[in-house]
Amino acid sequence: MSTFSEDIKKFNGIYKLPVSATPTLDVGVPAAERMAAFKDILMEEVHEMDEIIAAQQAGKDPLEVLTMLADLLGDIQVYCASEMAKFGLPLDQVLSIIMQSNFSKLGADGLPIYDERGKVMKGPNYWKPEPKLQAMLTELAAPNSSSE
Repeated sequence: MSTFSEDIKKFNGIYKLPVSATPTLDVGVPAAERMAAFKDILMEEVHEMDEIIAAQQAGKDPLEVLTMLADLLGDIQVYCASEMAKFGLPLDQVLSIIMQSNFSKLGADGLPIYDERGKVMKGPNYWKPEPKLQAMLTELAAPNSSSE
């Protein structure tokens, strides 16, 4: 069975979307243009949540609402993973670093901290993922010195 990352690369290949083996901003169009287009696509998907909220509030069958939600959230993950492949960002490594950072958000008492919406907040031992992400990307972008 293939992994999600492999399926995303296959998807991008089938649909002639870029796939980079190394981190890059060279995605065939100016990177800012690609990011703006991705933002527009992602916002279209996010706005589909309104339909799901309305369906749930209208008393639609819970299984139908869950199906709509699964489709939406899955589509968002696929869009995001496809963008990562275009920019050569390693999905599994990036998500691992981000999840380790998220685990560091616990409060001093070892319990989660939430805001009024239920969002997990940062505790005193939280560390930002960016330095580890940057180190990982720097390592991936460096020429392979072991073959010299």
